[in-house]
Amino acid sequence: MSTALRICPLCEATCGLTLTLDGSRVTGARGDRDDVFSQGFICPKGASFGEVDADPDRLTGPLVREGGTLREATWAEAFDTIAARVRPLIEEHGPNAVGVVLGNPNVHTMAGALYPPLLLGALRTRNLFTASTLDQMPKHVSSGLLFGDPFAIPVPDLDRTDHLLMLGANPLDSNGSLCTAPDFPGKLKALRGRGGTLTVVDPRRTRTARLADRHVAIRPGTDALFLAALVHTLFAENLADPGALTAHIEGVEEGREAVRDFTPEAVATACDLDAATIRTVARELAAAPTAAVYGRMGSSTVAYGTLANWLVDVLNVLTGNLDRPGGALFPLSATSPAPRPAGPGKGFALGRWRSRVSGHPEAKGEIPMAALAEEIETEGEGRIRVVITVAANPVLSAPDGRRLDTALGSVDFMVAVDPYLNETTRHADVVLPPPPPSQSAHFDFAFNNFAVRNQVRFTPAAVPLEEGRMDECEIHARLILAVSGMHGAPPSAVDDLAIDTTLAKAVAQEHSPVHGADPKAVAARLSGATGPERRLDMMLRLGPYDLVLDDLRQAPHGIDLGPLKPRLPGVLKTRSGRVELLPAPIAADLPRLRAALAVEPGGLVLVGRRHLRSNNSWLHNAPSLNGGSNRCTLQVHPDDADRLGLADGKPARIAAEGGALEVEVEITDTVRSGVVSLPHGWGHDRPGTRLTVAAARPGVNVNQLLDGTRLDPLSGTAVLNGFPVELAPLP
Repeated sequence: MSTALRICPLCEATCGLTLTLDGSRVTGARGDRDDVFSQGFICPKGASFGEVDADPDRLTGPLVREGGTLREATWAEAFDTIAARVRPLIEEHGPNAVGVVLGNPNVHTMAGALYPPLLLGALRTRNLFTASTLDQMPKHVSSGLLFGDPFAIPVPDLDRTDHLLMLGANPLDSNGSLCTAPDFPGKLKALRGRGGTLTVVDPRRTRTARLADRHVAIRPGTDALFLAALVHTLFAENLADPGALTAHIEGVEEGREAVRDFTPEAVATACDLDAATIRTVARELAAAPTAAVYGRMGSSTVAYGTLANWLVDVLNVLTGNLDRPGGALFPLSATSPAPRPAGPGKGFALGRWRSRVSGHPEAKGEIPMAALAEEIETEGEGRIRVVITVAANPVLSAPDGRRLDTALGSVDFMVAVDPYLNETTRHADVVLPPPPPSQSAHFDFAFNNFAVRNQVRFTPAAVPLEEGRMDECEIHARLILAVSGMHGAPPSAVDDLAIDTTLAKAVAQEHSPVHGADPKAVAARLSGATGPERRLDMMLRLGPYDLVLDDLRQAPHGIDLGPLKPRLPGVLKTRSGRVELLPAPIAADLPRLRAALAVEPGGLVLVGRRHLRSNNSWLHNAPSLNGGSNRCTLQVHPDDADRLGLADGKPARIAAEGGALEVEVEITDTVRSGVVSLPHGWGHDRPGTRLTVAAARPGVNVNQLLDGTRLDPLSGTAVLNGFPVELAPLP
C-alpha cells in the first residue's frame, strides 16, 4: 500500500486529498491535513474519489460508429475518422458549420482549461455553447460591464468579513460556486463564532439557511427586485458611502435615479416580503464594520439574472466593501498575467454577433445553450452540421432535452470527448474517453481565479497511465490537429505553437516579466516533462508571483500566497478606467424589471436544488453518491399539498410550457408555500447509454419542463428557476 496527493476535481472547492493506493488502484481518499488551502477538509464527493475513478462503466478506449453502431476502435482509427469527416464538411459549408459544446466538468481538468481555446481558434467557428449559459454567465456579463473584464469577479472575503448577505446559494450542499472555498460550512460557522452575521435569502430552508442569523424566504425569481430595494434604501436613508472607492467610480447619481421606483413597499408584494424586513437587511448591511454580498445559481438562472448580479456588486460598492479586506475582493491567481498599470482598457461589449436563427446576442463569445437545437435543425447557410462536445451532457442540462436529443441524432458528424456514453454522447460518431482522474496531473486554472485565499497547488498523476489509454491533453491536441488539417503532426506541435504565440506577445508588453527578452530563449528555459507542464511553467513565469513549476513540485501540499488584497484600480479594464456603476445595457434592461413591479404573483413556481453528494448529471453513476437524501423528488409545502390533494411518496404530474413529468412527491416545510423544488441533472432513462447505476434510479429531467424560450436577455442564460408550473395528483 502507498499514498499519493491529488487535488479533488469533483467540485469547485478544490480540496486536497490523500489517496490510498493498492498498486495502481485507488482504495481510499481522505483530506490532506497539510494542504495549504483545504487543511484536511473533505466532503462525500471527495471521499468517493476511488469509486468514481474505478467506475466500471467508464470507457477504456475510443468508440467509432460503423453501420449505425458504436464499436471499439484504436486511437489511430478514431482520429483518422475525425480528420476524414470534419475537414471536408468545414471546407464545403464553412467554419460555422461546427458547433462546440463545453460542459461543466471541462473546467475541472488541465486539458479542459488549456485546449478548448486552441480548438476554437483552429475551427474559427462562432458557434460556441457552454454550461455558462445554464449557470454563471450573468455574473460574467455584469462584471464585464462594471469592471471591463468578464473574469474580474469579486468574491466574499469569508475569513475576515463581519456580515455576509447570501442569495440563491446553498454552499453547505454545493461547497460554493464562483467562490472557491474548501470547508465553506466551517467558514460560515467561524463567521458567526466571531460575532458576525449571516443573512440567507432563499425560498427554501436549506442547510445553509438553517445556519443563518436571518433567513429571508423570498419568492423565487424576484432577487433583483429585492436587491434594487436594498440599493434604494441605502440612497434614501443616506447610508450609501463608497468611501475610498469614490475616486474610482462613475455613475453613482445615475444609479440613484435608476432605482428610484424600487422602494421596499413597491417590491414587497412581488417578493412576498415585508417592507420592514427589506429595510432592516439594508440597514444591517450598511452598519456592519465589513460586509460582502454574494449571489449564485438561484439569482443567476432567473429572468433578471444579469440585473441581480449587477446589483450584488452595486451593493458592495455603495457600502464601501468592494475591494477591501472583509468585503468582496478580486483574487490574483498564480497563472494570471502579471498586473498591468492602472488605466483605461478596451471595455466589454455584448452582441458583437448574433445567433443565426433567433438572433440571440453573443455574450463573452458564446451563444445560449438553449439555441443549440434550433441551430442544428434549421436549414440554410451556417446550419450546424458537426457537433464537438467536451465533457457535456446538454440533453439533460439544457432546456427541452427531447428536442435536442432528436437534433443531435440528425447531425452529419459528432465527436465527444467524454469518459461515458451518456444521454448526449450516445449520438456521437467518435467518442474519445479521457483516462480516470488518478492518471492525470491536476492544476486549477479556472477556480484559483475565484479562490477566497491566494494559493497555488499542482499534483502530478497519482498512478501511471494504463496501457491503451491516452492522456487527456494528448487527446485534445490530436483532436485539434485532426480538425485543423494538420492530422499526423505530433501533438507537441499544438503546445509549441501555444507557447510561441504567448511568448511573442509577452515579450512585447512593457509590464510583462519577460519584456524585451528573446522568446526562443524564454521557451528554452521552460521546464516540464510534457507540453501542458511546459505551458503551466510558462504561465507561472509570466504571472505575478515570480514562480516556476519546480517551486510547485517542491511544495506538494501547495504554496500559500496570502489573503486577498485590494487590487483597484489596476483590475479595471473599462474604457473610462473606472467602475462604471450604471452601464448602458443595464440601464436599457431596467424598464423590464420595473414592469415586474406591477405583476401580481400567483400560482406555483419551481426552483431547483443541489445535493451534497452530487454535481449536475455527472456523479449519478457512483453508488455511494446515488442514494440517501440524493433523490429526485418534488418537494412541496404541506399547505400546497393539502390544497392540491397530494400525498407524500405518491406520484404527481408537473407541467410547464416545455412538457410534463411524472414525479414522486416529497412533502416538506423546508420549501415555502407557493414553491416546489425538483433537482437538476436527472433523467437517466434513455436507451443506448452505459450508466448502470444512474439508469437504475433515473429520476426525471426537470429541464424538460422548459421549451428554451425563457432567457435572461443580457446574458442568454436559460431561466431554470422561478418559472410557473402546474401540479396535480396522479392515481
